[in-house]
Amino acid sequence: MSIFISLSPEVEAQLREKAAQQGQDISLVAAQLLTQILAWELQDSQEAIAGIQRGLDAFEAGNSRSFQDFAEEKRRQYNLLVDS
Repeated sequence: MSIFISLSPEVEAQLREKAAQQGQDISLVAAQLLTQILAWELQDSQEAIAGIQRGLDAFEAGNSRSFQDFAEEKRRQYNLLVDS
């Protein structure tokens, strides 16, 4: 399958340089980079969803506290003063 994309001159130069450094065809390097980016993006999305789910599960299990309690803890932890 062929896909044609337009790259800025700067990005094209970077891609050509990377391909030259690796001694590989520019199309192969571009395909490898896109594959890596797509895999990273999928993993990142899955991790974000899992983190949100853990937070929701913790909340439903009653493992939560008020923002005021959290803020007070951080004020003490970092020795922050509150304007009165």
